[in-house]
Amino acid sequence: MSRTCDLCGKKAARANSVSHSNIKTPRRQKPNLQMIKLDGVSARVCSTCRRTLAKKAA
Repeated sequence: MSRTCDLCGKKAARANSVSHSNIKTPRRQKPNLQMIKLDGVSARVCSTCRRTLAKKAA
């Protein structure tokens, strides 16, 4: 199962870890995925989409 949002398709991005001596090491920034129920079906949704769904439901 890939780490992508089921609604917006957001996935891991590439970034650099920068040390004190300014050495750059590649790393991955993973999206904040959370399991929620959408119409009785569980989905992996990023926190941004979850907040948008909560806003539209209110």
